[in-house]
Amino acid sequence: MRIGELARHAHCDVETVRFYEREGLLDEPARETNGYRSYTAAHAAQLNFIRHCRSLGIGLTDIRMLRRYQADPAQPCDEVNALIDCQIARIHEQIETMRVLEQQLRTLRDSCNERHSSAECGIMKNLEQPIDEENCSCHADAVHAEHAGSDAPTAAKAPKKHAPH
Repeated sequence: MRIGELARHAHCDVETVRFYEREGLLDEPARETNGYRSYTAAHAAQLNFIRHCRSLGIGLTDIRMLRRYQADPAQPCDEVNALIDCQIARIHEQIETMRVLEQQLRTLRDSCNERHSSAECGIMKNLEQPIDEENCSCHADAVHAEHAGSDAPTAAKAPKKHAPH
């Protein structure tokens, strides 16, 4: 099958297939005499495996390792289990970071509960403050925790900056 058919079969873009090929995650296909790539059912299975891993937030480096285990199924799966345990731990860290971020946003939202001009808006005034200043109410807990020392809870200290846009 050609690249377009493989992409349709896997519900992804042709560029996604090419990207995984360039990254060495998808085996290089044979070439037809006209130079077109010729993919097989094995490529479709590899692509589905890769996309399944990505849907679980597994990074490319870890997918490479998992693909090695896929290519050599006689290996013990201890490292596979450890990799998934690490992924679970990363997800827990992200959840905690998101909880702190949510609280910061709620604090920011609470700084303006009435209709004002944007010049008088508490949210806008807070956003104009440097993150590490006491005048920034949404990061006040993190600033106070930093000044209090390392005994402060990790959750309060975690995000020192606003989430990237």
